[in-house]
Amino acid sequence: MDQTRELLRHTLASLAYRATRAVENAPADFATFDACGREPGKILAHMGDLLDWALSLAKGHQQWHNSIPLPWKAEVERFYAALGALDDYLASPEPVHTSIERLFQGPVADALTHVGQLAMLRRIAGCPTRGENFFVAEIASGKVGVDQAPPVKTF
Repeated sequence: MDQTRELLRHTLASLAYRATRAVENAPADFATFDACGREPGKILAHMGDLLDWALSLAKGHQQWHNSIPLPWKAEVERFYAALGALDDYLASPEPVHTSIERLFQGPVADALTHVGQLAMLRRIAGCPTRGENFFVAEIASGKVGVDQAPPVKTF
């Protein structure tokens, strides 16, 4: 497999791991917490939209949708389903109809940014996540579901 394609798959696995840390054990009312802008449920819906868009770009038929947020648990499931669909496509022999670099710099990097927003909003909402050394985390290409390895080194 092309090294850039494999690196993007590892990035998707990193996104899954970090997103898991940002959404796990969030209280039920976190989805509608409004600190000063977009609510976490809307951010997560946007992240799913970004991944759907990335898949449409990879397949060569760009489509964008602004989804109305689902209830938190369903939106979390939708995020991982979209992430899995994109990873499955990248793992397949199907051609990618745009550059891997642009997929990274656009939708994937944007989704990574939003993971940081969710983590920050968790702290502001009074339900913070634990800090973690992501360098030593157990992240592997293809592992993009909600079932992620436990943290290795928290602080």
